[in-house]
Amino acid sequence: MYHPTPLITDDIELPEELMELTEELAEHVHDIWAAGRIAEGWTYGEIRDGRKKTTPLLVPYGELPEEEKEYDRRTALESIKLIRKMGYRLVRDV
Repeated sequence: MYHPTPLITDDIELPEELMELTEELAEHVHDIWAAGRIAEGWTYGEIRDGRKKTTPLLVPYGELPEEEKEYDRRTALESIKLIRKMGYRLVRDV
């Protein structure tokens, strides 16, 4: 049986600029997911149906229900926190 063991990142605090990056990364995560679904033959549909390959989530990030956005935000936030926990720095080249 699989027992997930993610690293604990509760001790990692992110500066404001990385918190802002979280939303951009969340949108990117959704776009990558959506592009993959479309490549697999999925289309927009009001009801998720694995047999018909339809999902109501094939919409732009801004049109997602808040709970779906929150899922992508958590993925993005935890990814950034893990990068920091592992000792890496994120530097913006501007």
